[in-house]
This record gives sequence, C-alpha cells and structure tokens, in this order.
Amino acid sequence: MANIVKKEKGYLTGKLLLAMPAMGDPRFHRAVIFICAHDENGAMGLVINHILPGFEFGKLLSQLNIVSDIEVDLKKVSVPVMSGGPVEAARGFVLHSGDFSRKDTVKIDDLYSVTGTVEALKDIATGNGPDNMLFILGYAGWSAGQLDSEMQQNAWLVVDPDPSLIFHANPDKKWDMAIEKLGIDPLMLSSESGRA
Repeated sequence: MANIVKKEKGYLTGKLLLAMPAMGDPRFHRAVIFICAHDENGAMGLVINHILPGFEFGKLLSQLNIVSDIEVDLKKVSVPVMSGGPVEAARGFVLHSGDFSRKDTVKIDDLYSVTGTVEALKDIATGNGPDNMLFILGYAGWSAGQLDSEMQQNAWLVVDPDPSLIFHANPDKKWDMAIEKLGIDPLMLSSESGRA
C-alpha cells in the first residue's frame, strides 16, 4: 500500500465506489467502498457501510488487552466495527482523517489516511486518536484489471468522498446519500448490468 499516494489518470484511489443494484455478490449489496489503492497491479478498498453485528469497539480493545491509564468513555467515541470486505476478515484497519499519522500510516490524500497497527488502537484508547475514524475488519481486493473490467460492466458507480458521509452518516444511509451526491434517483438505476 505504500505506493498509493500518487494519483494517476484513470485510477480510482481516494474515490468511493457504489455497488449497482444488479450486484450479484451479496457481500457487496448496496456497498460503499473507499478505494485505498488502485493501479496497474490491482485495487484495494474498504467497505464503509456494512456494520459487523455483535462487534463493539470497546470489547475489541479489551480482547486485545489494550488499556488506558486515562478514563476514555468508548461509548461516547461511538466507533462501529465495519465489515470492510471478504479478504483477511480478521485484519483491522483504521480509516481516518488526515490529522493523525503514525509510522505505518498510509496517506491517501490530505483528508484521508489508513493505519493498520495496534499502536493506532492504543492511541485511540488513550484519547490520542484521529478526530474522525472508522474501524474496519477485512477489505475488498481486485487483481490487476479486475476492477477496470467491473467498471466497464457497469457494476459500480464512482463518487468523490465526503468526510461527513464517510465518518458521520448512519451506515444504513450512506449508499443513498452517495447516490444523491450524483443526482441520481436510485429507483431509476437498472437492476441489469452490462454495456451500452
């Protein structure tokens, strides 16, 4: 992921993908995916609107034995645990605002970064984390040319990211809000995929 800072023409790094209604894979039903990397080698993204049922961020920190010597009310932090995709479902990522950086942080652009270390969770537990964040387990991955092919088959729509949509919107509403940003009535989207 280290080479994702550069944005090349035609690549979708830093964009949001919206699954079309005809998406055949139920794991991506109405998915909103933040693309962390997209280049000639493939793509990697994080689903930002599918909450993992039964997972609580505070309990996750306890399971990892992350404790703080200061009192942080994790209920007020209100960090849902998201299902980022089917690849490496036990691997955690923090998608966050650009105000936070550690040695292993990958800067996507000035507004968004990704950190995947336990140290970032320790910072969050001690109140030293980013202003805005999502905690995500797993990711979506595409081999070289695979996402490009899916784009040609009209499987995805692309929209610019918006911090309020990514970090503050109700996860159940993110897909509709992102579609609205495009000025599209979701009822007008075809449930058929293919090429025109």
